[in-house]
Amino acid sequence: MKADILQRAANEARGLAIDAIYDKSSGHIGLPLGCAEIGAVLYGELLRVNPDEPRWLNRDRFILSGGHGSMFLYAWLHLSGYDVTMEDVRAFRSKGSHTPGHPEFGCCPGVECTTGPLGQGIANAVGFAISAKHAAARYNTPEYEIFDQTVYCLAGDGCMQEGISREAAAIAGTLRLDNLVLIYDANGITLDAPVERTQVDDVAACFAAHGWDTFTVDGHDLQAVENALRTARLERNGRPKLIVAHTTIAKGVPGFEGTTKGHGEGGAKIWEAAHANWGLPTDQQYYVSAEVREYMAQLKAQRVAACAEWHELFAAWKQACPEKAQELESGMDLAVCGLSAEKSDAMIPHFEGGSKLATRTSAAQVENAISSHCPAFLSTSADLFSSNKNYLKDAGDFSAQNYAGRNFWFGIREHAMAAICNGIAYDGLFRVSAGTFCVFVDYMRAAIRVAALAHLPVTYVLTHDSVAVGEDGPTHQPVETVTGLRIIPNLDVVRPADEEEAAGAWMCAMERTDGPTALILTRQNVPSLTAVQPELSAQMRREGTLRGAYVARREGTDKPQLIIIAAGSEVLLALQAAAELGEGVRVVSMPSMWRFNQQSEVYRESVLPSSCTRRLAVEAGKSDLWYRYVGSQGSIIGIDQFGFSAPGEQVLSELGMNVPNIVAHAKRLCK
Repeated sequence: MKADILQRAANEARGLAIDAIYDKSSGHIGLPLGCAEIGAVLYGELLRVNPDEPRWLNRDRFILSGGHGSMFLYAWLHLSGYDVTMEDVRAFRSKGSHTPGHPEFGCCPGVECTTGPLGQGIANAVGFAISAKHAAARYNTPEYEIFDQTVYCLAGDGCMQEGISREAAAIAGTLRLDNLVLIYDANGITLDAPVERTQVDDVAACFAAHGWDTFTVDGHDLQAVENALRTARLERNGRPKLIVAHTTIAKGVPGFEGTTKGHGEGGAKIWEAAHANWGLPTDQQYYVSAEVREYMAQLKAQRVAACAEWHELFAAWKQACPEKAQELESGMDLAVCGLSAEKSDAMIPHFEGGSKLATRTSAAQVENAISSHCPAFLSTSADLFSSNKNYLKDAGDFSAQNYAGRNFWFGIREHAMAAICNGIAYDGLFRVSAGTFCVFVDYMRAAIRVAALAHLPVTYVLTHDSVAVGEDGPTHQPVETVTGLRIIPNLDVVRPADEEEAAGAWMCAMERTDGPTALILTRQNVPSLTAVQPELSAQMRREGTLRGAYVARREGTDKPQLIIIAAGSEVLLALQAAAELGEGVRVVSMPSMWRFNQQSEVYRESVLPSSCTRRLAVEAGKSDLWYRYVGSQGSIIGIDQFGFSAPGEQVLSELGMNVPNIVAHAKRLCK
């Protein structure tokens, strides 16, 4: 009987998917129709969730990595009792709807993460599994197991072909994440062609080599799917699980099933014939039978009751373990970790005057101060802890032998690292940062873009910030990289000038709850700005960084005759040049364009008065974005070419980053 009702639910989910796609003449029928039986077993049987409490802490997580198949997810969320109405299903891909073309985090209850860029969902799932393991290691006790969820991910051939999937699989195997179940919708079709045209590898064998257990099933056999999923969930043997589910793309649509045409919306045009094949009314769309409604309602009631039992366990745990409970709740409240200007003095000691530190070093000291006050703070690295300096002292290393460690070693896998950090951030229990060289951030860019889109508070620690890297040459000298990051909407890019601005940069990152922050840090030592401008207090630099830009040197006259704007290590050069030029020259440090652009018009005018049109911007990178601040009568000293291999100071000087060049440009502007 259960198999009968689950098969009916699968077919009715197919009907909802094809009807919504037909109505909008837009969408992807292939995955929703091909994976309906998998959905029936998960949402109609195995998932431990509470539709009335979508963010229940101990829920199972389901990630749809193949986000183009979003109607699979929306149909099952609707059927299983989430607050996804039939009106929401009908509004698929409409402006302002809860059911956009690809799932978006925060838009629809039951959607765990934003997916669409193929393969990233797999890495997100690894992040969720890591978060669950870390939470269990830190908060479970022998008497109270409050975290024991399973993370499920559904991915297709396209996800498997993206390189990030193998990066993530290797990490999951190394970390022995046996709470992770990846379901591979192996339908043998990608958008353009059968998979055999572009792929000959044995996916199961590849994952087995990465330390996974693998199963192969007929994805349309309900019992086989259920058996595999149950086994995968119960076998906590130190190996993540891959279920290769052979399916037929666009199953049930005449002329489209099993072909490349079944990927997109074309087959939705013959929904009546598809309905007939599935035993659904051919004269009615958006049909759900009373029997399926009743079955899913009864299942929802059981799920709600199970969640209530867990809450009783959780309440007993909180009473027995008050310190752990306070720590967990603090981690979930992102604002608790925030470093406002008022908190910063107590949490981050001021640096000694006259210091000369690389901002990667001063930022590392700040990061460790933060971690000592914020136990929910985690740090990750792409094999560069020793160079980025972002290792958390006395916090332990996360590994299969120690899931409580707070430092994560991901090897040289930047893309997976960034997407895994997104998964940790989606889960909402911990704050996380990721470190690599600035020039290699392009390997992470796709995941950073999603973090910005999904409003995830991930921090990127990006060192070796300019051609000052020197002898390693142009492959390691970022020129266009910082500009490329600055143009991503909702990404705060902060390039501090000295140790106190580095403290301010971390304050910027930790006060954010609605998006990511990239910290752009030097490898070379840089003197404190007070070496040239003694009156610049630590508080002025920290608070100025929080506002994106501030006046680092006053002109000494009624109004400035020239404004020099700089960021990062070039601020010191600007101050030295201004000292040589004398009165009438204002210097503005602008560590964050994003933050400065959000300040009030009054504040922006106080820093960059419109009355002064003689403006010179200085930064060791692409000049393009600085035109916004210097205007048509200003000038820019930037680096619009690749560097070369030589000592860093020589590279900087020969590419114009020196005081004489700044002074010469300034004098020409003032003629």
